[in-house]
Amino acid sequence: MRIRKHMTMALRCQKAVVWRGAYFPVIISVILFFALPAHAEDTNEEAQIQALQRQNAMLEQQVERQNQAIDSLTQKVGELEATNAAEENAAAENAPPPAPTGYNLGNVNVSAEGGVAFFNTDRNGFSSDSDLRVDEARLFVEAPIWKEVYFQGESDLATREYPTLSVQLGELYLDAQDLSELWGQDAQLNLRAGRMYIPFGEEYLDRYAIDDPLISHSVSDIWGYGPGVELYGTLAKFDYVVAVQNNSGQNGVQDFDGDKAVTGRIGFDPDRHWRFSVSAMHTGNLNVQGDEYSSVWFGNEFLQPLVTMNATLFHYELVEGDIMAKWSGGHVGAFGGYGQYGDNDPTANNGRDFFYYSVEGVQDLPQKFYLAARFSEALSDKGVPILGLGSYGVYGDDLTTELWRLSLGLGYRFSENLLLKTEYSFEGGHDLGGGSRNQENFFGTEAAFKF
Repeated sequence: MRIRKHMTMALRCQKAVVWRGAYFPVIISVILFFALPAHAEDTNEEAQIQALQRQNAMLEQQVERQNQAIDSLTQKVGELEATNAAEENAAAENAPPPAPTGYNLGNVNVSAEGGVAFFNTDRNGFSSDSDLRVDEARLFVEAPIWKEVYFQGESDLATREYPTLSVQLGELYLDAQDLSELWGQDAQLNLRAGRMYIPFGEEYLDRYAIDDPLISHSVSDIWGYGPGVELYGTLAKFDYVVAVQNNSGQNGVQDFDGDKAVTGRIGFDPDRHWRFSVSAMHTGNLNVQGDEYSSVWFGNEFLQPLVTMNATLFHYELVEGDIMAKWSGGHVGAFGGYGQYGDNDPTANNGRDFFYYSVEGVQDLPQKFYLAARFSEALSDKGVPILGLGSYGVYGDDLTTELWRLSLGLGYRFSENLLLKTEYSFEGGHDLGGGSRNQENFFGTEAAFKF
């Protein structure tokens, strides 16, 4: 029994060994079948990751080389721009000044400006009978005197505000430029002495026919001449002008009171598109009997005494702000101001205030045409003399409390030296008595020129 039991157990062990020996390779094969692809897959992913890492490293090296190339190119461009700027500045400094218009007689330059026109207004306007006229005619003479000292002279053969063709003296002065070279600076200080425009506001700078896009001016239209001295210059983006002048309207030569007119203007040009300025003027005391009126025009009339019965002296103070926005094909400009009249009448307070403003726009069109428009107005609750486009025979003795004007124009620029323009203006308002200012509308056509 024991022997059989042992034999049986041996037989079972032999069968187990045989089973294991037969199926073990199969089991190993199955395990390898599933394990090897997984290992291969892991190996492929690792290889791919390593390849991507190598590609990223190469890309990073390329980007670094490109950045270095860009930095080098930027530095070279900056150096080239600096070199070009230096060369342009040197060329500008050494270049001759632009040739002036006109004709040269040795060192003397002679030029002219003017305008021939047709004007017509309604029955209460200054040209109710339709005028063909020489609107402006001016001769200019310029000549160097000594080093940076120059002569400038102007003769007015015809001016719209004067009804006759008598010759009038315009500007005539000596201009000593670049006095600031004494401390090594250009253009900071210049000096004029003689008869100059009163430098108040900026409209007077463009009121000549060849410079004005319209034919008429604003309602206020402040301008005038006076002998005296003027300092002007530029400081970075600022410019200034200060003048002390006679202000007599009697003969334009002498004052009949020692109090002079003092005028100043400060301008600021932050860039080539914008212009700002502020102006102020004190006319000084003017003698009612001797001076009679100021040499400053306002509203197409001289500033004048408003009450003469008990006053022997009168004066005006004015302040104005100007702004302009410019672009390649036009501009929009505006200004506004305040004025005050006073005198030495011991029996009454004759002082009064007045306000004025103007807005103007100009836009170029194709083929050298342009459009222009301007709206302007002057206001005074107690009334001041404002002739406007009206006839002196109708409104010469009136005080006006309100006068407005809307001007619309179309122009054609043949060249810088020849301009053809046409305009229609609507004008209206009220006088001190409450009556209406009407029948003053204006139509005009003008050919303006210079040489």
